[in-house]
Amino acid sequence: MSRTGRKPIPVPAGVEVTVNGTHLVVKGPKGQLERHLHPDMKLVVNDGVIVVERPSDEKKHKALHGTTRSVVANMVEGVTNGFAKNLELVGVGYRANKAGNKVTLSLGFSHPVELPEVPGIEVEVPAQTKLIVRGIDKELVGSYAAKVRELRPPEPYKGKGIRYEGENVRRKVGKTGKK
Repeated sequence: MSRTGRKPIPVPAGVEVTVNGTHLVVKGPKGQLERHLHPDMKLVVNDGVIVVERPSDEKKHKALHGTTRSVVANMVEGVTNGFAKNLELVGVGYRANKAGNKVTLSLGFSHPVELPEVPGIEVEVPAQTKLIVRGIDKELVGSYAAKVRELRPPEPYKGKGIRYEGENVRRKVGKTGKK
């Protein structure tokens, strides 16, 4: 049996979970998330605990069991605490500014790159070389941060680019001159 799928999900105080067939709604202090789950997976809500059950031991059901449990746990975590991804801009002249609901990035291109905020995502610029992407939907926060990073991924020779905080960029040795 799936070890991840078997673990019960504790529901903190102040979080309301509603299951209607395959439709799951989780309400909490930070907001509300909705999702349609796979029809084969069954959610049981008892005494502040959610348990995901699967119908058989088929390979497909085993895979769905752990995935469904992780998705539901992330929904509960998101509406209580939220998620955040920290990005660093490394490079001469690389900087970020926020004006209104747009983030403007100077990344060494001939033009500044403007990124509009997505509903459900909040972008903070605490310093010119730091970005914080926050939200209650883990999937949305991760994909937005990945799109920002994709604009200028860290390169291996000088280490310039946008990287996640604490990310280790493997450096390569450059060319050596003729002797």
